Amino acid sequence: MEAKAIARYIRVTPRKADQVLQLIRGKRVDQVSEILDFTPKHVAKVIGKVVHSAVANAVAMEGKINVEHLRVKRAVADAGPTMKRFLPRAQGRATPILKRTCHITIIVEGEALVEAPAPARRARSKAPAETAAPEETARPKRATRKKVAAKSKPKSKSKEA
Repeated sequence: MEAKAIARYIRVTPRKADQVLQLIRGKRVDQVSEILDFTPKHVAKVIGKVVHSAVANAVAMEGKINVEHLRVKRAVADAGPTMKRFLPRAQGRATPILKRTCHITIIVEGEALVEAPAPARRARSKAPAETAAPEETARPKRATRKKVAAKSKPKSKSKEA
């Protein structure tokens, strides 16, 4: 069972986000939250929210799931759109500034709790008065309509001479 969460248009470069994501790949979710709490990067807080959302998605999809057994299967920071700004420089020149964004994708996997199947319910035994003969319970067949021979109508008075 897999669950995914994506945060889009995060205002941090994909390279900086990937540095934090390398710390959590393949780790259990409870370890990941501890690692991200003590990571001194701004993006660690955002990644923590995405991990929490992926865990919530897993619980919503499967119902009962053991959160301790969830692992971060995949953690990726893809490049988002880049905002282009310009800084004025000497002699009328301009230097471009690229403000990068990223899309952070986290996929967690784990096993759903498998419960023992509920025992099959036995049908109640009916009292002899309640049991009916199969003929009575069967739906009665429709009576077939008898085709009535078309009666010939007396023809209009014809000229019989």
